[in-house]
Amino acid sequence: MVLIFGNVFRVPIGRARANSATGLKTVFEMTEPTTWAALVPELLVVDINRSLRFWRDLCGFAVLFDRPDEGFAYLDRDGAQIMLDEIGKTRDWVTGPLEHPLGRGINLQIRVPAIDPLVAALARAGWPLFLEPEQKWYRTGGVESGVHQFLVQDPDGYLVRFSALIGERPVTGAIQT
Repeated sequence: MVLIFGNVFRVPIGRARANSATGLKTVFEMTEPTTWAALVPELLVVDINRSLRFWRDLCGFAVLFDRPDEGFAYLDRDGAQIMLDEIGKTRDWVTGPLEHPLGRGINLQIRVPAIDPLVAALARAGWPLFLEPEQKWYRTGGVESGVHQFLVQDPDGYLVRFSALIGERPVTGAIQT
């Protein structure tokens, strides 16, 4: 049986996972995206459950598969995919000191149909925004592309920019960055 949810499929994969509380093994499903992203950042996180509450519960990502005993989850939201990996559970590829906020110098832009539902969910949870919603025009070749966007930090300080395209217009002036 295959169930379709937006941009992902749920397919039984027939693997068993032991329930640590009961010792019973249960078959679980993996969510299969319609496409696998060519670039998928893997974010080292301090607490996988806290990160899942942010990414899954507030930002609307689906868990495609996870390995709870390893503190790992692979997430998708309409083709935007990330991996979360809890520090210290398995092999970590650390190139320097891990100090909060993690991910300094990068923001992850995620295209969404509209930002309002995300802003509302974050507000209900009392989650602060790094940059309030704005309309911004960026030069993209011979035109300017307009977006509604906002920025928020995840529990580990990774900067996430949710962006909804609002259209294009002729170049009107100075180059925007």
